Amino acid sequence: MRGPIAAAAMIIAALSAAAVGAQSATARPDGPFLLFFDWGKPDVTGDAAAVIDMAVAAYRQKSGDRLLIAGHTDRSGNASYNRLASRRRAEAVRNELVKRGVPANAMSVVAYGEEQPIVPTEDGVREVQNRRVEITIEPPVR
Repeated sequence: MRGPIAAAAMIIAALSAAAVGAQSATARPDGPFLLFFDWGKPDVTGDAAAVIDMAVAAYRQKSGDRLLIAGHTDRSGNASYNRLASRRRAEAVRNELVKRGVPANAMSVVAYGEEQPIVPTEDGVREVQNRRVEITIEPPVR
């Protein structure tokens, strides 16, 4: 993995995993995996592709689990545009996962738009950490 965005993704993924799994003392190796996007683009960068590869490796170790792919945006556009942009990013990540052999029926996609920022900002502010897709490995429903 290379580049400052990839390094930030790994750090934020570890911190997010620790916060989400507060019951455990260590960060979970199964994510969530965070991918960041350039402003106005749904393109999966090389750094994001490396994070996808990590998510695929973790998924392959979990027989029967599902992936939740959640798209997010910053607050630089209006709410309806942002929801659509977050959907486009999440679908782009889903397509990359399918290319890497993850079955499409093992994934769910959700678009949150600007509703769940990592970094709270005022309306109209561009924030790279909020323009993200989170891949979470979920155990099967029993």
